[in-house]
Amino acid sequence: MAVVVRKGGIMETHAGFEVEHRRFLLYPTFLHQNPVEVRGEFRGLLRADPAPGVLVLPALAEVVAVYRVESLERAVQLEPFQVLTAEAIERRFAYRNRPWVHAVLVRVSPLVPPLVLEETPEMLGCVSWVPLPGGVLSGVGGQVRPEGELLALREELDGLLR
Repeated sequence: MAVVVRKGGIMETHAGFEVEHRRFLLYPTFLHQNPVEVRGEFRGLLRADPAPGVLVLPALAEVVAVYRVESLERAVQLEPFQVLTAEAIERRFAYRNRPWVHAVLVRVSPLVPPLVLEETPEMLGCVSWVPLPGGVLSGVGGQVRPEGELLALREELDGLLR
């Protein structure tokens, strides 16, 4: 999948989630996994934290487009483009009585090898952005989705969301 639907963590400002960085590492989380919120074909990917205290960062994401979606009808139409169910999108849309979500289209490239760090207290909490020590990026492999497919997906999202 190349689209991430975000509302924001409970520790974020009143304005909620904003895209603070154009490039970021994908941070795996095991705390908030809820199989009911994940579309059936992706539920098998959910798993328990294999190594508590160790953080394995698998990939680099680069922002291609950001959409602030303020229509519930359009928000639930994002279901086929990402892993959440329409019901989960609807719950996030209405969370904190602020009717909107962000849809972030990302170009994803695996880290080769994945970056492995010791998890620190500063990395924990319900936030969208976690600062990491500088100079930790390992090698980056080729992008997961071909560029032509990614650009076609952007055009489709532009038509749906703008």
